[in-house]
Amino acid sequence: MKKCRSILCVILICVCMATIVSACHTKEKEIERIQDLEFTVVPDENVPQELMKIIEEKKESPFKLKFTSTDNEYLYVVVGYGTQNTGGYSISVDDFYLASNAIYIDTNLIGPTKDEVVTTALTYPYVVVKTPFRDESVVFQ
Repeated sequence: MKKCRSILCVILICVCMATIVSACHTKEKEIERIQDLEFTVVPDENVPQELMKIIEEKKESPFKLKFTSTDNEYLYVVVGYGTQNTGGYSISVDDFYLASNAIYIDTNLIGPTKDEVVTTALTYPYVVVKTPFRDESVVFQ
């Protein structure tokens, strides 16, 4: 009987150790940043017409898209935040970089302050980021 208890204890310890080791391996790996990418936030008047049509179709709901210029000279990355009940919103581009597996972009919608006077019309905040053409996929964070 003592021998069975000892064997069960050893098995229980092995199971616990295996669980701990597997939990450590399943943690998400850090994304390796290769380099920050230079970009320009594009004003509406400089957005390619074809891209502007897509934005107009999608602007009422949140959206994210990658668009390549016809001549493959530029990559446009667009993040839209859907319908907002007032004006006064802006969008910050907090990160835009190349990693080993993709281009990563992180944006943030910034709402109006409590004291700010804003329009009461519906607005559709979005940001268009332009960078020299790259063929990598885009990950939106």
